[in-house]
Amino acid sequence: MRRRTTGTADGLLAVDKPAGVSSHDVVLAARRALGEKRIGHAGTLDPFATGLLVMLVGRATRLLPHLPGEPKVYEATIRFGAETDTEDLHGAVVREAPLPRRGALLAAIPTLTGRIAQVPPAYSAKRVEGRRAYDLARAGEEVALRPVEVRVDRWDVLALTGEDGAPLALAGTASHGAVPSADALVAEARVRITCGGGTYVRSLARDLARACGSAAHLTALRRLRSGAFTVDEAVTLQDLRDGTVTLRPALDALAGFPRQALDPEEVTRLVRGIDVPARVDGAWGALTHPDSGVLVALAERRADRWQPRVVMREA
Repeated sequence: MRRRTTGTADGLLAVDKPAGVSSHDVVLAARRALGEKRIGHAGTLDPFATGLLVMLVGRATRLLPHLPGEPKVYEATIRFGAETDTEDLHGAVVREAPLPRRGALLAAIPTLTGRIAQVPPAYSAKRVEGRRAYDLARAGEEVALRPVEVRVDRWDVLALTGEDGAPLALAGTASHGAVPSADALVAEARVRITCGGGTYVRSLARDLARACGSAAHLTALRRLRSGAFTVDEAVTLQDLRDGTVTLRPALDALAGFPRQALDPEEVTRLVRGIDVPARVDGAWGALTHPDSGVLVALAERRADRWQPRVVMREA
């Protein structure tokens, strides 16, 4: 059961962003619902994309640089035959090419797995001489972005659709009436991609099509996971607009960090910026209140002491 949240709040909020709104729109809705201006999100989603948007609220925004945000998992639908300037369904077609053969498509996927060089899309937030790439692209200026190294851990091909709209087999033999031939033409692919931060799935679809002599753009993109957080745990945008949300504790933002319960004297020292003894292993530690279990500070190990780096309480 969700509770109405008002006034200043600290914590974590996961939202399932719908298509047609920007990540900033979701942040604005959260600010209105929570009455808190200090809200930051971990990883923008394009307006056409849906899925998990992780936000930190109040003092918890200080934890954003430490938020474990990998791996990221997306589900995407790739339409073959045409490439658009935005690399998604809302762009103008800039190149057309024949549909790829099923065998060639599946053979190209390993070439886009591991650490690869990726040219980001022209319509992206990358900066070119101090200006956003998408501002230059919208102004009709040429955008030349340098390749950057990204990490693609895994592709899972969930479904392939032929030029006649019929399903194609994923493996070498037919299943459930699907066409088995490696020479079958692929009009659409639904894939799940596990990758590192900074990877553009739009550009992966573009490069996959080019690798097998075709062209492509995304018609759908959904983020399922970011680090330890999944979209199944998220509230909806309507929940935010209705003002009925549940903030998760700030401690949840530090999933995977070693935890150490403090004694009362250590709490007093930490909130004053004074180090305390380290009793658990790890380079970083989430230090908690002995009674409430709430996060007091994120600390960095120095020898056998915890040095506070982000303090969640005032002295």
